[in-house]
Amino acid sequence: MPSIFTRIIEGEIPCYKIAEDEKHFAFLDINPLRPGHTLVVPKEEVDYIFDLPVERLAELHQFSQGVAKAIEKVVPCERIGVTVIGLEVPHAHIHLIPIRGIADMEFSRPKVNLSKEEFEDIATKISKAYTAV
Repeated sequence: MPSIFTRIIEGEIPCYKIAEDEKHFAFLDINPLRPGHTLVVPKEEVDYIFDLPVERLAELHQFSQGVAKAIEKVVPCERIGVTVIGLEVPHAHIHLIPIRGIADMEFSRPKVNLSKEEFEDIATKISKAYTAV
């Protein structure tokens, strides 16, 4: 059975897409810690990020770098925090979170509530700012 991320990549489930290339897909987290919180996934469905072949892991991080730089251009923040937890969805993924401080990375915090229009606006702005690294 395909993961929820595979279903998003294949267009079965809608998302707020940021960027895509042949091997990767980036979209806004619908339960964000901060506005602009983005998930970056390989299109290849691999459960555990460290099971990716070395070259695929490097490519995933390179793609993530371009997405992170786009987020920084659009969302006010000090940095883009990066985390890989990997327990909630059996599909390797990286969280890119615009942060002002370490507390912004705490997943136990209440999530930010954004309207559909706010998600669309943020996704459009980040997508326009994205350039491949």
